[in-house]
Amino acid sequence: MGMWLNLAGVSAPPATPAQAVTWQGLSWLTPPKPVEPKIETTIAQYLQTLKAQGLDPKQQSIWLRTDNNLLIDKNGTIPVSAASLTKAATSLAVIKTWGLEKQFETIVSANGKIVNGTLVGDLIVKGGGDPLFVWEDAIALAQSLNQLGISNVSGNLIVVDRFHMNYQADPQKAGELFKQALTGINLPPALLNTDLKDVNIVKLPTAPAATPPKAQVKIAGKVLVTIAPPTVITPLIRHRSLPLIDIVRQMNIYSNNEIAQILADSVGGAAQVMKIVSTTANFPPAEIQLINGSGLGVQNRLSPRAVSQIFRTLHQTLQPINLNLADIFPVAGAESIGTLKERNLPAGATIKTGTLNEVSALAGVLPTRDRGLVWFVIVNKGSQISTLRQQQDVLLQALLKEWGEVTPTPLVVTKHDRPPAYFGDPARNIAIVPKSPS
Repeated sequence: MGMWLNLAGVSAPPATPAQAVTWQGLSWLTPPKPVEPKIETTIAQYLQTLKAQGLDPKQQSIWLRTDNNLLIDKNGTIPVSAASLTKAATSLAVIKTWGLEKQFETIVSANGKIVNGTLVGDLIVKGGGDPLFVWEDAIALAQSLNQLGISNVSGNLIVVDRFHMNYQADPQKAGELFKQALTGINLPPALLNTDLKDVNIVKLPTAPAATPPKAQVKIAGKVLVTIAPPTVITPLIRHRSLPLIDIVRQMNIYSNNEIAQILADSVGGAAQVMKIVSTTANFPPAEIQLINGSGLGVQNRLSPRAVSQIFRTLHQTLQPINLNLADIFPVAGAESIGTLKERNLPAGATIKTGTLNEVSALAGVLPTRDRGLVWFVIVNKGSQISTLRQQQDVLLQALLKEWGEVTPTPLVVTKHDRPPAYFGDPARNIAIVPKSPS
């Protein structure tokens, strides 16, 4: 009954007080023993396959559970390098801190007057931590400035606070990119379809209402970074980011490290992410050891149990507002973009991948006929990444064959319809001052 309530989207209460404490991941009770001996054979075969490929079975970690029962525990409580599974922790920390509809604001101001199309003074851009401000958004701001009667700036572009652009967190470099976008000079012909080094680029369509990049705001001066804006300024435009739910989803689909780090910094850095996540998801703090919000570096370590708790907590956090994991992570069978390219995962599984030079990880939730929602975490240690990914896919397909497929995918793990997310949407630019008379 509990399984079917979970599939329907209703959380069934644990059967006993001891199970309730175990669900919370508290460390002073002995965790239940796995209750799926038949699956032990499947797991043993999986580990034997890895061993035949030269990998040590003792170095592999697997955790499978339903909401009420632990199914498989192979090194499940030991922190291991989890690569981009770290982004699940960052997701929980920022959602807990900001809420899903949070929009980061970038304020564009002036410290002079507009005379015949020229701002006689400086243009000031004050960042608010938007991690997904890109070429198209800057071009839309140039259009909005043109509509306010500004096509030239006689002074400098002054960058203040947390202004990021094209995943560039350095304010000087971000400011240079912003100036380039405003002038329209030497822009990449395909904008963000152009490859950027070490970035899994988020690919979103440009807003239908956006004008082709013909707007120009020529800035005569330099890009200056300051701690505080000039004392007397006139706010011109308030640019609002995409809602946090869209930013987090795109971060997870493309496993974008820069977005993850900017978001982690927005809540206080890796130490604060660890504190928020271990407290919110109720697992021992020793099972999460992070140095950043992206998962880059083997020093980022999470136990499979902690990862499972993070996913389950995210799911329970989203359900009361009529959302679920599929709204912030990619879903196999529904998307073939980002990290799910060339994977053969069971349709309907909500997934987060993780990859380092010698780590391949996979975690999420698998809807099944016989076990309801099965929360899984697989962390492999080895350098044969493509082989490890293939074997992970084979293992999940084998588990689904054993437990039975559910069609259609239960609503409780089906992505909800939302307005499409666009880059360069002029509707996210709000003029604070009246337009100049024509």
